[in-house]
Amino acid sequence: MADVVDKSTRSRMMSGIRGKDTKPERVIRSALHSAGFRYRVHVSDLPGKPDLVFPKYKAVILVHGCFWHRHSNCWWSTNPSSNSEFWAIKFAQNVQRDAQNILDLRKLGWRVAVIWECALRLPQKGKIVSAIGAWLESERRSLTLPKRSDIRRPKGLEAKSTKAVSQRRRDERKPLH
Repeated sequence: MADVVDKSTRSRMMSGIRGKDTKPERVIRSALHSAGFRYRVHVSDLPGKPDLVFPKYKAVILVHGCFWHRHSNCWWSTNPSSNSEFWAIKFAQNVQRDAQNILDLRKLGWRVAVIWECALRLPQKGKIVSAIGAWLESERRSLTLPKRSDIRRPKGLEAKSTKAVSQRRRDERKPLH
């Protein structure tokens, strides 16, 4: 399938995709700060520059977007239909880099939590912060949110056609004012 925009427009659009300070990161940071947790952001001397670092707890949090980091069995982890070979390589490299960073962090003695973007889309998203807080204050080595049992297709999104699904996704993202 050919791209619907020219190369320079696509380049401009792709360059606007943020790698840090994303909305899911900001939501989690704000909620944790309000709950009294203090942290550092994007510490460059740790493998992978973790999104949030809690030196007091020797813990890090990685906030992963489901699309870019390939959250398995997640509705939001779709595959682009154009240039599929490029994307397959890109996604494989992302997943491999993530796994290596987590391994390196654990070797350095850090506890690692991975919070997937879809966790913030769940109805119980308020429980996310309390789960993170409980994990920080525990001795558990790892945390992944949402749990597999929480991953599901959003209501009303039956995969009838790509066009219909895309429109429903856009509608879901609109603010409810």
